[in-house]
Amino acid sequence: MYPAEIVQPMKEELTENGFTELLSKDEVENQLNQKGTTLVMINSVCGCSAGSARPAVLMAVANANKKPDFLTTSFAGFDVEAVQTLRQHMMPYPPSSPAIALFKDGELVHFIERHQIEGRPAQMIAHNLISAFEQFCN
Repeated sequence: MYPAEIVQPMKEELTENGFTELLSKDEVENQLNQKGTTLVMINSVCGCSAGSARPAVLMAVANANKKPDFLTTSFAGFDVEAVQTLRQHMMPYPPSSPAIALFKDGELVHFIERHQIEGRPAQMIAHNLISAFEQFCN
């Protein structure tokens, strides 16, 4: 598990911009049982990938015409129970962090894995997300 002092600033980059933390199995299950669309950012300490993923989700939410009903995040290697539960809902995709998932009425409808984030600019990832929002969000 990562030390809180390393993780906290990366968590705050999202929580200070409207993302709600999912910290437990129950919080994940309760969130995914809600009607509507839920964006989940599995945050990570990985500098190159998470350094693009966090700005990308913020950019996508800020610039999309259609937006998810709920913005959520959990931190890999820190919010262990929540991330394990989320990964069960992200099957058949293998564990990936960072990762970005969009759920609609509890079903996974769009997923961006780490290998789709690495080496890509935030703008490209944001464009991918905005396209998914247009397709699945109201």
